[in-house]
Amino acid sequence: MERLIKAWQNSVRAFGKLMRSETAFQQELILLVVSLPLGWFLSTTWRDYALLIGSILVLIMVEVLNTGIEASCDAVSKEFDIDIQLAKDCGSLAVLISVFLALAVWTLAVIETFWGLQL
Repeated sequence: MERLIKAWQNSVRAFGKLMRSETAFQQELILLVVSLPLGWFLSTTWRDYALLIGSILVLIMVEVLNTGIEASCDAVSKEFDIDIQLAKDCGSLAVLISVFLALAVWTLAVIETFWGLQL
């Protein structure tokens, strides 16, 4: 139980730090808040709603991991290193892929809702 409490404390500390200092994280949380009622409007089933909100949560999760990668790389060295650049670029690519995923899920939901097409 103590490990669970420590993990919770660490997570809350990270959340607070990201809320104060990471613009992308702040923007994605705003996106989540906006998507909660919008997803309810667009979805026809609980499964659809979970998929819409889940795609935003995946985006946030990948952003958190990318921030961790960047922080780790910066702790090792602030000077240019090709391997550090690759690690940071890969983290950025992961965020971009998750943006495309969320965009695709939401686009399909909008198409199904407003045009009645079942894709």
